[in-house]
Amino acid sequence: MTFEPEQLGQSSQELASKLRELRKQAGLSGVRLAARCHMSQSKVSRIENGKVRPSLVDIEQILRALDAPANLIAEISTLARLVNTEWRNLRELRRKGLGTRQSELKALEASSAHIRYFLLSMVTGLLATPEYVRASLAHSPADTSKAVAGKLERQAVLYDTAKRFTFVLTEQAVRWPVVGPLALAEQMDRISALTYLPNVRIGIIPLGVPSPRAPLNTFTVYDASLATIETSAGLLVLRDDRDIRSYLAEFAGYEEVALYGEDARVKLAEWAASCRA
Repeated sequence: MTFEPEQLGQSSQELASKLRELRKQAGLSGVRLAARCHMSQSKVSRIENGKVRPSLVDIEQILRALDAPANLIAEISTLARLVNTEWRNLRELRRKGLGTRQSELKALEASSAHIRYFLLSMVTGLLATPEYVRASLAHSPADTSKAVAGKLERQAVLYDTAKRFTFVLTEQAVRWPVVGPLALAEQMDRISALTYLPNVRIGIIPLGVPSPRAPLNTFTVYDASLATIETSAGLLVLRDDRDIRSYLAEFAGYEEVALYGEDARVKLAEWAASCRA
């Protein structure tokens, strides 16, 4: 399936309308369709009114229950994939404001039990020192004061022991000179200190360690329900179960080759000493 980025996340009402029309053509009430799909009637109604985002499994169940023709199955499956994929370009993110983005992330973190971060080229805000946070936003033409405050405020979630956090960072992410050498050493010290938190697992992949694949992007997986992929042009949001499983498998591969605990702290101390030298 191919599509244009601007199509992503904009097909929800079209999908809802087609599913409603297909049910009516099949001569089924919402109640009868719900029974065939082993769903509640209220869920079918919310899907048909565009009030809930159906998963690919939901769509497959509905199409099977309606005995839909092959051409419609292909069309509606494509729409469903689009509904479960969202593209946010940098212009949109800046227009909404970087502070708003921090509020969205805070809400995502609050609603998730286990969050996995693969960090390819920079340290994420949850692990960052204030100086690193400010430097990471210095390129933005907008006022970043609210975004800086939001990033630092979000760090409190790391101390919520009801949640689990797994971070895997490449050596490039840890050592990329976002700040000067002494400040970068302090940043490494902070990461090392956070490895002692009982609900936080931090892995480091040094250069030269063989990995199962060549990483292309930084990404985050929230439980098993949503994944975000960062690119230089914007942010891709995925909700399709198959996409999320793919990123969970990729993350597990990086997790297997990373250093943890004392091994990670030794490596961070070595890099920090190099910065201070």
